[in-house]
Amino acid sequence: MEENKNPIKEYSNGELTIVWQPSKCIHAAVCIQKLPKVYNPKVNPWIKMENATTLALRDQVSACPSGALTYYLNNESKKEITMEETKIDVMANGPLLVHGTIKIMDSEGNVQMKANKTAFCRCGSSNKKPYCDGSHSKVGFKG
Repeated sequence: MEENKNPIKEYSNGELTIVWQPSKCIHAAVCIQKLPKVYNPKVNPWIKMENATTLALRDQVSACPSGALTYYLNNESKKEITMEETKIDVMANGPLLVHGTIKIMDSEGNVQMKANKTAFCRCGSSNKKPYCDGSHSKVGFKG
């Protein structure tokens, strides 16, 4: 069996747990811009939840364009994935963001279900195609 190449990390302040899926991150840096005292990729751990309120953390995580950051409230039971209306945003000089629950089938017939947000590459430079890995900023993609 193949080792998990898509680690998931969780950070908690007791009330809220932030779930970070690095493989989904497109390095838009919205987290750093919104809460620079919480997110610092140059230190470990890079998320210091004690530097913001739970409400501020929830608002920032909800703004994550790729869905790499999600959260759950620790006092709520896990909720089922519900079907959401599908919406697509074309990010300036960046990926296509698909919101909603989608089913993706690759050229070999492998199927993946994605919920919330999925970022698809538009620049052609991603090493995670069809998904965005942030390469658009390195290659100067305009679109």
